[in-house]
This record gives sequence, C-alpha cells and structure tokens, in this order.
Amino acid sequence: MHHAPRPAVRRHEVSPRAAPRDDPRHRRARAGRGRLLARELPPLTTDGRSLIDAARKVVPQIRAAADEIEARRELPRSLFEAMADAGLFHMAIPRAVGGSEIDLPTYVLVIEEIGKADASTGWCLNQGAIFGTYAARMPRAVARTIWVDVPRAVVANTPAATAKAIVVPGGYRVTGPPGGQGFSTGCRHAAWVAAHAQVIENGQVRMEGNLPEARYFFVPVAEAKLLDTWHTRGMRGTGTHHFTVNDVFVPTERTVPSQTAPLIEDAPLYRIPRTLLFASGDAAVAFGMARTCLETFGELAGAKTPRAMQGLLRDQAMTQMTIGQAEAALRSGRAFLLEAVREIWAASMNSAITLDHRANLRLATTHGIRLAAQIIDSIYNLAGATAAYEDHLLQRHFQDIHVITQHLQGRLTHYELIGRYALGLKIDEARL
Repeated sequence: MHHAPRPAVRRHEVSPRAAPRDDPRHRRARAGRGRLLARELPPLTTDGRSLIDAARKVVPQIRAAADEIEARRELPRSLFEAMADAGLFHMAIPRAVGGSEIDLPTYVLVIEEIGKADASTGWCLNQGAIFGTYAARMPRAVARTIWVDVPRAVVANTPAATAKAIVVPGGYRVTGPPGGQGFSTGCRHAAWVAAHAQVIENGQVRMEGNLPEARYFFVPVAEAKLLDTWHTRGMRGTGTHHFTVNDVFVPTERTVPSQTAPLIEDAPLYRIPRTLLFASGDAAVAFGMARTCLETFGELAGAKTPRAMQGLLRDQAMTQMTIGQAEAALRSGRAFLLEAVREIWAASMNSAITLDHRANLRLATTHGIRLAAQIIDSIYNLAGATAAYEDHLLQRHFQDIHVITQHLQGRLTHYELIGRYALGLKIDEARL
C-alpha cells in the first residue's frame, strides 16, 4: 500500500515552492479583498476601532499558541491574560459597570478576527463576553464585585438548570447534580462559575408564574470542583468541562433570574435577546475559520502537485471552480450576517426590535454556521491526504466546525422554525 508523502505545508507556513507573497497574483487578491471589505464594514466608533485593533494585536500570540491550546484543552494563562488586559472579555459589559458596552456590528468583527486565528479561542471569547451581559440585569455595585473588582474576571456558565438552590437566611445553599453541570466553556480561566439551579423553598420548587424559578448563582471558582470531561475531536481548546458545587452558600445579591431578570442598564446591546448575541458571535467564529481555511488552502494549492496528476493543485479546473464557489458562499453568507446584525442593531437603538428582526438574525446565524461547514468541507476534500494529519490547520478546522454545527445555535431545526414563521404558522418565539 502506498502512503501519501508527509506534506511540506503546515498550519500558517508557506512552502518555498509556493508563489512569493509579492507575486502580482497575491497583490491582486489582497487588493480585491480590501475593496470589498471597505464597502461592507459599518462606520466604527473610536472605542470599536480600538477593540478591533486590540484583537488584531493578540492574533500572533494566539496563532503561536494554537498547538498548546489544542493539546492542553484550554487557553494558556499568558494568552488569556493578554486578551483580558486588552479588554476583550469585558466588551459587552455596561459602561456604567466598567466595560466597553460595544455595539453588535463591531462585536461581530472583533470575534471574527479572533476566530480567524483560532476557533477555540474565538469561542471562549464569545461565551465569556456575552455572558457578561447579565451585568446589565444586576445592581451596578454587585456587577462590579463580580466583573471588575476581581482582576481579569470571566464567568463560566452552564445552560441547563440542573442544580438545586435551597432558600436559607440571606441567600441560598446550592448543590449540583452528581455528574456536575456541563458545557462550561472556559471554566479553567474563569474567576467565577455560574451554577444554574431551580429554587427550592420549604421543600417545594418555587414557581415564577407557571414555570419553576431558575436562577444563576455566581460562585468563586475556588469553591467549585472543575471536572475533566471535555474529551472531543474538535474545539478541544475551549475547555468546555463540567463543574460541580456542593452545598455552597451564595448570598441573595449574587444571583440573577436566568430568563426573567429585568434590564437595569437599558441600552441597545441588552435589548437584543441574549441567544442571538451568542449566535452572532458563533457565526462570526465560523466565518473566520472559513476565511483562514481558504487562505491556508491557497498556500497549499501553490505548492502541492497531487499524485498522478499534471501540474500544481491550483492549476486543476476542479480546484478553481470549488474555490470560486467557496468564495461566493463565504462572501454572501458573511454579508447576510452583517446585514442582519446591522438591521437589528438599528432597531434596538430605537427600541423597535420586531420578530422579523429576530427571525432574520436567527436565520443568518444558523445559515452562517452551516454554510461555513460546507465551505470548510469543500476545501478539506480538495486538499487530499495532506489535510489528514492532525497538526494541519485544515484537519483541525474540519474537526472544529463539525463540533460547532452540533451546538444549539447551529441546529438544522432553526430552518424549520424560520420556515414556519415565514409561512405565518405558530412558533415558539423564545427560540428567536
């Protein structure tokens, strides 16, 4: 059996056989990308531009740490600290609390920049930053004790309210299920975990209307036990482990209803449903990955001659057609996302968000994630055996994107949801 030769191109390296970066072909391609981007970017505020600049400054450090992120299944402490010190994890925290209160169109661009460098890092940033919007639903002094008074504070959460919080004088005693609470992205660099629990009072589940009352309980990470459960083929570096808490006291002020907390800081960012904020960042990560895969493949295609074929990979008609289609798909999907984000942001600034805005952004984000997966699949198929090695960026992103598509925000059932809405049928509006 003949084995494919071990490839010369790895991750972000450029083979000596590839066309030099000052080749006219590269200059034309870069100029073309710049012209398109100049037309589609929204006007940036000074704060927004500084955050994009901050993201770009940490990109080399992220890329240099990519193998370590993958191997350790977490962000290296030095990288996390650099990102935190740049204010990236506090982008979505209210200004009145001490954050940047970023606009959503700029936020998407920041997350995309980080996603281009490393998918897991982009995912960690999106999860940590958007959970910070709960600061807009807490008294300012309390929010500051969580996100500001603790240096480089990030809160790792868990989606399902599987813990129990028993009412006691001054607060609650919180205990999680035996197997812990799962999907807690970034818990190893977090200062707090947000246990998600139903409230128990006098031996009964306390009700909020017709539903059990569910709250987030902010627990110092030292008072929780972090479990080693995130063993996956993709998105390894997110460190999305389980954690458990056992009879931990949490004062009343350090809790917040997970679904029904009223806004205290009534600003445009916080009027947009949190699920759509998460989704916007997830789609931005996916598009960032797709762009990096296209650029990485371009380097490979200029260096590789496929076995039993004449000429370089880039000279093959199938390669040219597939890359043309991938470029069209990426640009159109990304444009749809940016359009939907700008529309809901404009509506939110006027307190006029409608179901149409929410449905449009739900469709743009789900479709963006699914489209990015198709783009990365097509590039992976073109790359051949070269992309089979686990240290190759195309292999890593192939695995990463197929974990992202399994996430709630990438569910195929969202297409059905939007289809029902478009046809005037009854829907669960909470999913928009």
